[in-house]
Amino acid sequence: MSIDLMQRNLTMLTDFYELTMSNGYFKHGFTEKRAVFDMFFRKIPDNAGFALFAGLEQLVQYLKNLKFTDEDIQYLREKGQFSEEFLDYLTNFQFCCDIWSVREGTPIFPYEPVVVVCGPIIQAQLIETMVLLTINHQSLMATKANRICRAAEGRLVSEFGSRRAQSYDAAILGARATYIGGCYATACTIADREFNIPAVGTMAHSWVQVFDSEYEAFKNYAEIYPDNCVFLVDTYNVVKSGVPNTIKVANEVLKPMGFRPKAIRIDSGDIAYLSKKARKMLDEAGYPDVKIMASNSLDEYIIRDLILQGAQVDSFGVGENMITSKSDPVFGGVYKLAAVEENGAFMPKIKISESLEKITTPCYKDLYRFFNRETGQAIADYVTVRGEQVDDSKPITIFDPVATWKKKTLTDYRAERLLVQIFDRGRCVYDLPALDDIRRYCADQVAHLWDEVKRFEHPHRYYVDLSPKLWNERNDLLEEMNG
Repeated sequence: MSIDLMQRNLTMLTDFYELTMSNGYFKHGFTEKRAVFDMFFRKIPDNAGFALFAGLEQLVQYLKNLKFTDEDIQYLREKGQFSEEFLDYLTNFQFCCDIWSVREGTPIFPYEPVVVVCGPIIQAQLIETMVLLTINHQSLMATKANRICRAAEGRLVSEFGSRRAQSYDAAILGARATYIGGCYATACTIADREFNIPAVGTMAHSWVQVFDSEYEAFKNYAEIYPDNCVFLVDTYNVVKSGVPNTIKVANEVLKPMGFRPKAIRIDSGDIAYLSKKARKMLDEAGYPDVKIMASNSLDEYIIRDLILQGAQVDSFGVGENMITSKSDPVFGGVYKLAAVEENGAFMPKIKISESLEKITTPCYKDLYRFFNRETGQAIADYVTVRGEQVDDSKPITIFDPVATWKKKTLTDYRAERLLVQIFDRGRCVYDLPALDDIRRYCADQVAHLWDEVKRFEHPHRYYVDLSPKLWNERNDLLEEMNG
């Protein structure tokens, strides 16, 4: 990546109450009081079986640049709600939290900690908004892209959503996240420049319309880009005009120059029917190697149906339904207090609610994933109190945290710790992997999930269990609070 997309000072991109609470913490002498916050989420978008974690690189960039400028301090002073002592503290602010996170591209599940922040409570509180904003957005995009790419069953998927994204940052970082999720290319040029995601694209309908005829439009394009011709064939009529003119230009312009068309693109109409007709026409004309690409408000369900209907489509361009995750556009990650340090020990904290799903899991925690040694498939995730040791050379009994009578004893399994340290007292200690490495890691991790977890409808619920020690801590706090 040639520039840091987070080079803007985004320190003030925070909810105002983070600042008013921090001022309150300061006035109560909590500048050195350490606390633990977890980021987790409660519901998988589209009622799917898993989500993907993304956005860590941008979170690291933000935290490295975290500082309050003179303009920030003056703005806060003019609000009239903050003490001068607190403003002096912000002026000399130095980030010194420990942060643990799962790796980008990791499949994640509800209620497990995916980012853990431990440090002075003022600092841990101030970064809440950006932790959620950064991870929520890219995790949503990567998750949706992976669903769409899996629906394509190995056919290439390009991200075409820049003009439909909710902002320019959403377009750029959305392209990054969809690449992690499995897309092979993007229409967003700056995403190619910054992240080396292959940029693709040929012509719009306006190119075809501006010439006196479709044939002339294709001919002029072929003469300029003979080695990369993808003709948009639905401006007038795919079967009667678009494909015949593609074949005519291929015969009269490209073949004499030593080239062949790369593909045609169908952007409207009945794609299943049109692609079959186009494939037959291209094959009969001697162009079985010319690919057929489809676009036009596609999503995972339309792509799946097209394949089931025998559509002769080799690749897909997907825009608005992916870049906005239109069918379920919110990744509901939350950031909750889990523990507070008292006399050198972390005391567990819990939030109780009449809504069962909003009750939090206390303690400074760790996260493991169990894999079957024989098949390599993921069995369950296991949340522990930090410091607990998991010995995968011995059997372990896991149980459902709600329906505790549902138990399973694992024997031939491998335990992998999912949380890795990103910051140590404010110093980044994690080597950010290259984007292509993240993409490959993501594909490998998804492959280790059971097919039942990857179903689009009514997927198998993947197990996220608590260690007995953690379950007891949670249960004891619930009983204490209720008492």
